[in-house]
Amino acid sequence: MLKAEHIKKTYNAGKKVALDDFSIHVPKGSIYGLLGPNGAGKTSFIRIINQITQADSGEIHINGQKLNPGHIKDIGYMPEERGLYKNMTVGDQILYFGELKGMKKSDALNEAKKWFEKLNIDQWWKKKLSELSKGMAQKIQFVVTVLHRPHLLILDEPFSGFDPVNANLIKDQIIDLKNNGTTIILSTHRMESVEEMCDYVALINNSKKIIDGRVFDVREKFKKNIFGITLSEVSNDHFENFRNKYEIFNLSNENNLVSFDLKNEESQNNVLLDLVQVGKVRSFDERIPSMNEVFINAVSNHS
Repeated sequence: MLKAEHIKKTYNAGKKVALDDFSIHVPKGSIYGLLGPNGAGKTSFIRIINQITQADSGEIHINGQKLNPGHIKDIGYMPEERGLYKNMTVGDQILYFGELKGMKKSDALNEAKKWFEKLNIDQWWKKKLSELSKGMAQKIQFVVTVLHRPHLLILDEPFSGFDPVNANLIKDQIIDLKNNGTTIILSTHRMESVEEMCDYVALINNSKKIIDGRVFDVREKFKKNIFGITLSEVSNDHFENFRNKYEIFNLSNENNLVSFDLKNEESQNNVLLDLVQVGKVRSFDERIPSMNEVFINAVSNHS
């Protein structure tokens, strides 16, 4: 859906580098997580896609075509700094932004009704934005962003301002859009959302891409061959022999269950063969790092 090749962007006459040889490929119909610490270059890249600013060099293609003004109608962008008019009624804003994206007023109205019903906000149509809470205003911003059925949806911190119930509601709507063919770029600091929603991820730090790929593959890359194990009916003598052979930590013994973490570079089958001599194996799980752990480790290693 989107290919960015060798993007470079600088500010202050080249003194500040925002993006340095940045390239990503966003598959059609996927949710692609764009991650990085504040100031890494994420917003600069999003602004280039939306043609708010231009890259110094490099190219972006959408659906095989070089990025051009005609793509604006195919893109929905929900910025982190929201941009609605506080003294305009919700209904007027919805129709206004729909028409800005090239929709007929009647089409914008019909599409708005569908979204207002989905999000249970029918009663807000004649309210001014200034009368709504932050979370309510966020829902309106989301509707404005998706109203024209964009092929590419860019969401910058879409869950900001939502309570857990409404955050989950918006998450479900985003996944539903993806399942119906929309390609989504998601920029967020909520790593649990990345794990739950994203198919692919790229991590930017200090203007450079340092990781990209499928979320599962990225997490696998950072694993440290650590396993979590729980045993019952443990033989103390056999367990002592086991401890002498393996590196064990986080050991606990509660309710006749012995639990511990183990670092192992050998075959998992060999560990299991040794474990069955020690006791009854109740659980044996490889510790795959969370995206939050990946994020922290990757940024620390490339600072």
